[in-house]
Parts: sequence; C-alpha cells; structure tokens
Amino acid sequence: ATIAPVKTILDLEVDAFRKVVDLNLFGTVLPTMAFVDVMAKNKKGVIVNFCSESALRPLTRVVGYGSAKAAIANYTRYMATELATKFSPELRVNAIVPGFLLTNQNRALLTNPDGSYTDRAKTIIAHTPCGRFAEPEELFGTIHYLISDASSFVTGALSVVDGGFDAFSI
Repeated sequence: ATIAPVKTILDLEVDAFRKVVDLNLFGTVLPTMAFVDVMAKNKKGVIVNFCSESALRPLTRVVGYGSAKAAIANYTRYMATELATKFSPELRVNAIVPGFLLTNQNRALLTNPDGSYTDRAKTIIAHTPCGRFAEPEELFGTIHYLISDASSFVTGALSVVDGGFDAFSI
C-alpha cells in the first residue's frame, strides 16, 4: 500500500491498502479484545498499543500504514474511555508512538543496496533534532512507565518517542 514517487493516489492498489489496514489495525483490535474480558473481570489492567509517527503526521508514500496507525490512535483513546467508564477506572489504555527505527520492514525505503541512506532517510534524519534513527531499546523506558503504577493516572495518552521529529518545524 505504498505509492511510488512517480505515482499518485490514483495508482493506489486497494487490495494492498486493505491488507495493510487489516494487518495493522486488526492486529491491534483483535488481541485487545482477547484480553479485555479478563481485564474487565479483574477490574485492573493496562494495554499499550503501538502507534506510529505516521499517525500524527501524514507521511508520503505510506498511505495504508499511516491510515491504519491513525485508526489505532483513535482506537486507543476510544478504548481508554470505554474501559475506564464502563468497567473500572483502573483499566488503562495508552499507545507508544515511535519515531523512525531502521527495521527490516522499512529498510528498502531508507537504505540503498550499498547500505547508505536514501534521500528519504536523509530527510527524516534532517527533520529529527536528535539527528538519527531510534534504537528499539530506546522505547523500553516509555513502555515500562506506561505499564507501571507510575502512570496510574495516565490513560488515552499517545506517548511520542521520536527524537523530536514531531516537534520539528521549518
């Protein structure tokens, strides 16, 4: 569900879009539903969804992924209210919003065959005040906070961990 730089939204493959939305959105909704019943009975629990920078700022070329992640942001906030008001205020739902990590999934978009950065990767880094991609381990502190009692009054939050990308302005 990506759109090549020389193509337009009119070239979007709807089946590919549907597949990406199904994977990312329902890959969050279905596991949540599997655990909510037990959590509601216990009247306590925490869910941390994985969102994306593309949920906050539409990024070129990845319309399917961005749309699904924007839906997860909305779903997170909906579920935070739903669970706290209808089951228990000790049921919390938040999301971590990672910035850019260099992963196998996006390696072809961000690196050339020789391992150097693509123009897209260089643009991302130029718009990230920390000046680099995140390391997966840098998400652990925020996740730990969100699942701990230190955040017992935090629900419906989108916790951005992006090296300043979302704050950057030109």
